[in-house]
Amino acid sequence: MTTQVVKQPETARTGEPPPAVEHDVALRVVDLKKTFGSRQVLKGMNVAVPRGSILVILGGSGMGKSVLMKHMIGLLKPDSGSVIVDGQDITRLSKLELKTTRSKFGMVFQNGALFDSMSNWENVAFPLKEHRKELKGEALDARVRELFNVFSLDVDALGPRYPAEISGGQRKRVALARAVALEPQIVLYDEPTTGLDPITTDQVDEMILEAKHKLGVTSIVISHDIASAFKIADEIIFVYDGEIVCRGLKGAMLASEHPFVQRFFATWKEKNV
Repeated sequence: MTTQVVKQPETARTGEPPPAVEHDVALRVVDLKKTFGSRQVLKGMNVAVPRGSILVILGGSGMGKSVLMKHMIGLLKPDSGSVIVDGQDITRLSKLELKTTRSKFGMVFQNGALFDSMSNWENVAFPLKEHRKELKGEALDARVRELFNVFSLDVDALGPRYPAEISGGQRKRVALARAVALEPQIVLYDEPTTGLDPITTDQVDEMILEAKHKLGVTSIVISHDIASAFKIADEIIFVYDGEIVCRGLKGAMLASEHPFVQRFFATWKEKNV
């Protein structure tokens, strides 16, 4: 019995994730199913993301990763199943209630999605001006400076400049500073290292780890980057054709007997194992 409990997370194909005490879970997906037309995109997914942890979602293109993430933040409603955030099933909320719940989330997009017409300082200040109207003048500046400092950004040097005038890695850090400005519990990352050189990729990985250790946020990362996933993840789930076919960490991924998982990691294994 004990052996089965230990091994299940590494070999599970769908089914429930490892048991977790509910108050320690930031987000839970329960038997989530979604169909578009005649294609079932999600086939009964189950995921539990502990508070303060980093979950990485790996898988090929078109396998359901982005659809899963959109359900997590309430942008899509499932055909059946639940998405539970802080003990509340967000699939049953009204639009107004869902808007309130979304304040618990931050989002970092693939390209950063910074406003090109705003300085970096103004980008980070933007959500504070919109939602924390009591912060003005010196108080607002102090909060923006604090956010720049958390992610090792020189606010005096980079704040007055525009996103196009700084490096890719710096833009990602500014984007994350903006994403956590309202102190979200969960930050979602959509392919944060795609198209970046190895040095900048490493900087983005460190940024995600900093958000975990300095701010205690829960992170959910969609990625194709194997090295990055192995570096930052507390758990990896591998999605294939709308199902979780493998979950665990590096050992589970490389030992998987699923044909697609084996192909996905084949080139990486040749170079690194």
